[in-house]
Amino acid sequence: MAKFMLKNHEKIAGLKCVKCGAVFNRQEVKYTCSKCGYIGILDVIYHYPFIGAIKPKQFLAQSKEMSLWRYLFVLPVENKPASLDMQIGWTPLYRAKRMGESIGLKNLYIKDDTRNPTGSLKDRASAIAIALALDQGQNMITAASTGNAASSLAGLAAAAGISTVIFIPKSAPIAKVAQLQVFGANIIMVDGTYDQAFDLCLQVSEKYGWYCRNTAYNPYLSEGKKTVALEIAEQMKFGRIDRVFVPVGDGCIIGGVKKGFYDLKQLGFIPQMPKIYGVQAAGSNVIAEAFFKDTEKIVPRVETPTVADSISVGYPRDAIKALRAVRDSHGSFVVVKDRDILFAQREMASNCGIFAEPAGAVTLAGLKKMAASGDIDAEEKIVILATGSGLKDIDAVRKNLQPPPIIKPNLEAVEILLSSQDKNSFC
Repeated sequence: MAKFMLKNHEKIAGLKCVKCGAVFNRQEVKYTCSKCGYIGILDVIYHYPFIGAIKPKQFLAQSKEMSLWRYLFVLPVENKPASLDMQIGWTPLYRAKRMGESIGLKNLYIKDDTRNPTGSLKDRASAIAIALALDQGQNMITAASTGNAASSLAGLAAAAGISTVIFIPKSAPIAKVAQLQVFGANIIMVDGTYDQAFDLCLQVSEKYGWYCRNTAYNPYLSEGKKTVALEIAEQMKFGRIDRVFVPVGDGCIIGGVKKGFYDLKQLGFIPQMPKIYGVQAAGSNVIAEAFFKDTEKIVPRVETPTVADSISVGYPRDAIKALRAVRDSHGSFVVVKDRDILFAQREMASNCGIFAEPAGAVTLAGLKKMAASGDIDAEEKIVILATGSGLKDIDAVRKNLQPPPIIKPNLEAVEILLSSQDKNSFC
């Protein structure tokens, strides 16, 4: 396998600003464009002909690495970190036959990223952040998050022996805060929104020189998130994929998904890009609004009420990448209501055995809305992402469930209960 390993200077051509188009080498900038500032988010550019020359498809066929590190040939990391010996990535891709039939689709698949170490897709980005911090000799990483990115960073950093300082809004779900505490993170709870916590995190990381894990700021984290697309394509044997549905808050995941498929297209792994669909909650849909107005100008919101807290963002930092991911792939955005999100959450659990948090179930809600409009052919191959575990926000689930009946511990009580219930529910 050693002959397939590449140095960063061999595979990375540079960093390109999505705002002004300026290109920098890796030594010139650390996080964002020196001309555009915070809004100048950078994209990693690869030497595709050079990478292709090592025949990466053969490498994958021989690889026994069942994690995101199997894709080192197209990641900004040279080696798998020895101190991060966890299975991150290579999560299951299930064919959801019963669910698909109920919607009128023959080829529906669910990518279950709730199976990552801390229960969310964000582990992919955190793994890259930790690898790069270790390379640079950093022993402190910081991030701002509504919960998933924070718990992801805290858990993986704990395994790698790195300290963390996490900024979270006071509205973060209790279960996610508990994860942070168990992992030993230094928590700073902000009396404000996620966006305010994000801005404060950037200020503090600059002042103290801590390595910053924030996506839509650190250009390399999208490279971790793109591995979900690399896996989907490989698990589908690099065949046809018609549409992929992705939850959208900040816009980082969907930008990474597009980048992953783009890398594979450039390397000749797949014949064409799938259409990419972003799904947003009705209370937090500023990127979708910009898409339908055919602009890249975002009109921020102060309040973003939705049960899907992980995608509740009023000022999305990676909106440009998100919009281009959808437009370049000829996809679209879908906006869904909270009641449809919660129904989709229960449906995904009861029909597929996947317990996703509300933000992870929006993709099913979005797909169902599109399918109901008649815009999807029954034969299409469709993948929806379940990005985070429902155990991270159990209160949101409990509020929408009826408590189970309580009976005396005897057979007669059971018979009385059965006679009063729909017997089909007990079969």
